[in-house]
Amino acid sequence: MKKVFGVDWNIFLLGLVSFFTDVSSEMIFSVFSIFVVTFLGFSTFLLGLMEGLSDFASSSLDYVSGFLSDKLGKKKFLTLSGYGFSTLAKSVLVIANSTVIAFSFRVLERLGKSFRGPPRDSWIASLSNKESKGYSFGFHKTLDKAGAVVGPLIAYWLLSSFGQTLDTFHLLFIVALISSIIAVALLFLIPDKVEKPKKKEFFFSSFKNLSKNFKHYLLSASIFSLAYFSFGFLMLKAYLIGFQIKDVVLLYALFNFSFVLFAIPIGKLGDWIGRKKIIALSYVLYFIMSLGFVFATTKLEIILLFILFGLFYSIDEAQSKAYITDLEAKKKGVAIGSYNFVTGLVYLPASVIAGLLWMVNPSYAFAFAGLTSITALIVFTL
Repeated sequence: MKKVFGVDWNIFLLGLVSFFTDVSSEMIFSVFSIFVVTFLGFSTFLLGLMEGLSDFASSSLDYVSGFLSDKLGKKKFLTLSGYGFSTLAKSVLVIANSTVIAFSFRVLERLGKSFRGPPRDSWIASLSNKESKGYSFGFHKTLDKAGAVVGPLIAYWLLSSFGQTLDTFHLLFIVALISSIIAVALLFLIPDKVEKPKKKEFFFSSFKNLSKNFKHYLLSASIFSLAYFSFGFLMLKAYLIGFQIKDVVLLYALFNFSFVLFAIPIGKLGDWIGRKKIIALSYVLYFIMSLGFVFATTKLEIILLFILFGLFYSIDEAQSKAYITDLEAKKKGVAIGSYNFVTGLVYLPASVIAGLLWMVNPSYAFAFAGLTSITALIVFTL
């Protein structure tokens, strides 16, 4: 099979799909929390509730799609369905003029993300060999997050050129929808990677039969997820420090650029020293970042913390999936789906807790996140 930059050609194409999807999604999400608070009148509690529900929605169907991916042995249809549903949800956002529409979009769009994730990641794993799996996932996420750099930059240009008005936001949402449609079209060019169906596996017993090592990781990841509240709160913190809306968008692009910069080296490092050490490092980085946001008072400090968050996220987003497929080589879809579902379930109270603590004092939300991440690290290393 033809290779590009050391990865399978089809992994490269899946990376392009993720690139255009993230151009679309991150154009929206780089401004969405400020948009709903400033223009639609969301309270921070309502923001936290919306983000918590959307985070849960982004993993609520993972177990189902992961199970179906393993059971049917077909990846493309499930992946295409998820991307298509997210694109449909973005078409609703074009007419967003109320809290109900904005709230509904945020949750529905994430349902599509949930459904596509496990079959796509299982697809990538099946196209990789064990010696280069970390690099393959890192490469895919690099293209993914390259889109997350471009998207906020387009949003910044639109807001700078046409003003920070409601009409500009609607124009931004239309451009994002077009990019999402391109991503779906690219998927039709990729042949399916069909594996032998698993006919005897039942829906709930498939999780029960996962390994003890995987379930131990799932426990520590679940604890950590309680610290993992919405990125929207980080952008609100930057806004409070003194960044304008369009400058917050640039910070979001910086975060994603940091991800792109570190994803492939981190993937190679995980292939070399072992992914368990890399996962432990991510918990430490998140603790340092949380502590930094407690005491940050200057724009420079905020900039450095967004770069640090990009480093952390390059581990959490890519290497956690590679680590899971190390632990569960034969049941990749179910394992990834279980991980995403359980951690996503915890994201709901995590964002609600953050929203409530924020109303008392923003520093309390970050302090809680730091304490929780250290607790997860202790459990993980036992």
